[in-house]
Amino acid sequence: MKRRTFIGNTTLTVGALTLIPTMAFSQEKISAEELIGKGNPDFIEKSGYRLRKSAAESFDKMKKKAQEAGIDIQVVSSYRDYDHQNRIWERKYKRYTGQGLSAQESIEKIIEYSTIPGTSRHHWGTDLDLIDGNGDNTGDVLVPSKFHGNGPFCKFKEWMDNNANDFGFYLVYTDTYGRKGFNYEPWHYSYAPLSKGYLEDYKKLDVKTILQEQKLLGSDAFTPAFIERYRTNNILDINPKLIS
Repeated sequence: MKRRTFIGNTTLTVGALTLIPTMAFSQEKISAEELIGKGNPDFIEKSGYRLRKSAAESFDKMKKKAQEAGIDIQVVSSYRDYDHQNRIWERKYKRYTGQGLSAQESIEKIIEYSTIPGTSRHHWGTDLDLIDGNGDNTGDVLVPSKFHGNGPFCKFKEWMDNNANDFGFYLVYTDTYGRKGFNYEPWHYSYAPLSKGYLEDYKKLDVKTILQEQKLLGSDAFTPAFIERYRTNNILDINPKLIS
């Protein structure tokens, strides 16, 4: 998860399989290291994205189907390893503290949209940030208003609302009233047949220890209460369709 300017052939992301008749999740396991963005994951890699094989196959089928409706699904971001997420974290932390915010204030600002390294769903090779290549790709494309009203990605969002679930992809951070954690992201989709199982495995990890061992910028402000709130709100308060 992150905001960024879309550049033609982005270096990260992937996708596609078959239509998904049921939502039973795959038993394909990955290591604890891969769950936090480390290790050596096995991916399908194409220009602009990297994903797990079944997610990539399903994404390709979805993209092809969307093209029939005049939608050019483009990937802004897919797999991000731990180091990549940490670069995002450090850049934002330095920016906000440089503006005079305290460590805690900076962290709260960052986690409106960006995850703490080691906790991103983009570590799993199942999640994608998507837009319509036929829309206006200038400036910051990952802005909610661009997916609503007269925004350039409205047609894309309507098509995805009606079709993405058929391919196993679900919006992660919805605009459901009362949902906590990360802000609404109409661009972030997850391949449920894999990610539901990965989330179940991730929930078994000792997130508190993992975060405290990494010595991230600002991690001195990661109190036990903060970590528990982050786990409950940011990691777990998501689209119910992505929870077993």
